[in-house]
Amino acid sequence: MVHSDWGDWLPEAVADADPDGVAVWYLGCNGFVLKGSEGTTLFVDPYLGTGDPPRTVRMIPVPFDPRDVAEADAVFATHEHTDHVHGPSQAPILAETGADFYAPEDSLAVARGEEAWHEHYAVSRDQYRKVEEGDTFEVGEFTVHVEVAHDPDATHPVSYVFEHDAGTVFHGGDTKPSDEFARVGEEYDVDLGVLAFGTVGAIPDKRTREPKRTRWYNDENQVVEAASALQFDRLLPSHWDMWKGLTADPTALHHHVRSFEYPERLELAEIGDRVDVDG
Repeated sequence: MVHSDWGDWLPEAVADADPDGVAVWYLGCNGFVLKGSEGTTLFVDPYLGTGDPPRTVRMIPVPFDPRDVAEADAVFATHEHTDHVHGPSQAPILAETGADFYAPEDSLAVARGEEAWHEHYAVSRDQYRKVEEGDTFEVGEFTVHVEVAHDPDATHPVSYVFEHDAGTVFHGGDTKPSDEFARVGEEYDVDLGVLAFGTVGAIPDKRTREPKRTRWYNDENQVVEAASALQFDRLLPSHWDMWKGLTADPTALHHHVRSFEYPERLELAEIGDRVDVDG
């Protein structure tokens, strides 16, 4: 059961929005909502859980109850980790809206296998959609491309490129720099790119619970390396706000990006903020 700290104002703001191009809301952690000018609404990696205290401790509010989401055309997962595939966060959205769940095979194994969303929520089996690198498909007014991701901690991560007449949004999940990103950067004109950013911290081991030096996300140099190869116009760092011991200060990235051709600009957002893409 998810209990929101903010009531229903954020899903109401998304539902009421009438963007000229694409509106993008940051949900904290690595979650985002994209809404196009024709009303197509996409959720990417929404996570509303509190982690696994004291190992992973959520540091930001739970911004909404997934049962308050009345409009969604699709929910996307980048990889199988709990803060990217989470039944209590995502299955109610699918149940309330009839949206499809797009995810790589190992993420679907969690949703329809370990967690069996179709048995515990009002989700039907035909809402599951398997994706893999190289896929391209349409969801409403968006063209979605499934691309590579390099996340050594995941078993099958992917990234997504969301193309719209107003501009293009890239979501890399928890990817770190990849040799493939130069190709991706040449292939797409990315107006807004999302990459996970954080510090290295001492996090209790999942099995022993002993503190272990942990790096889950890009550091300052890695996030700029990836954004530069991907040729982002704007870099929006994510995930820096989420876990105790791994939080970071995204304003520090101003010093790292300013001498590179890409990203052209650093776009900072806090949980609940809206960023617009309009060409």
